[in-house]
Amino acid sequence: MKLHIKKGDTVKVIAGEYKGKTGRVLSLQMEKQRASVEGLNMIKKHVKPSAENPEGGIVEKEGTIHISNLMVTGADGTASRVSRVKDADGKSVRKLIKTGEEIK
Repeated sequence: MKLHIKKGDTVKVIAGEYKGKTGRVLSLQMEKQRASVEGLNMIKKHVKPSAENPEGGIVEKEGTIHISNLMVTGADGTASRVSRVKDADGKSVRKLIKTGEEIK
């Protein structure tokens, strides 16, 4: 299944507690259709001491947001839907509908 966002995309939140905020996608959970966005939906997780983290304690990290609440933004910051078109080489390319800008 293909999603309209990919890891590394800059997205804008269009619904929910963080509406209007933007950030970069850090990871995707395809089966749950959720994404973690840099600096948004911060949660506190209690971790046991381990070899990597001998102290343990409370770690603050990004939670996930459903992808239906995210929209890809272009270089100028305008949020837009995404279309998939074929370029001259026959490869599928993602483009923003509003601006026609190609997403890399």
